[in-house]
Amino acid sequence: KGAGHHFCGQRIHPGFTVLFAYNIRQFFGMLHYVIAHLEDMLLSLRKAGFLGSKKGKGGGYYLLERTRKTPIAAFYRVLEGPIAMVPCVSLNFYEKCDDCPDEERCDVHHLMIRVRDNTLSILENTTLEDFIETNN
Repeated sequence: KGAGHHFCGQRIHPGFTVLFAYNIRQFFGMLHYVIAHLEDMLLSLRKAGFLGSKKGKGGGYYLLERTRKTPIAAFYRVLEGPIAMVPCVSLNFYEKCDDCPDEERCDVHHLMIRVRDNTLSILENTTLEDFIETNN
């Protein structure tokens, strides 16, 4: 067990139990990873034209106004890749499945097309502005 893990499972207050505990070095190590990952995501969104950036004092990333009307599907593709769960039904990243001899007769293929279409309908018909307004 690492340093700090001796608190796990202990009740620290009525109704509160420690599920995990990290020492400060472990915590900052995780924080560094999260910040690096966030920076990669912001850079990807900037390269895709959704964000602008300003260098120097007071700088950082900002949302471009036109981006408010962008469908969530566009952000998803930049950050996560294909919307389809399997490559044989992807509209933008199609790949034939190695273990499927005939897509037209494959029940899984047809099911995944329905999953893709329903997911895509939601993501394409929800803009960033819709998402923000719904979740505020």
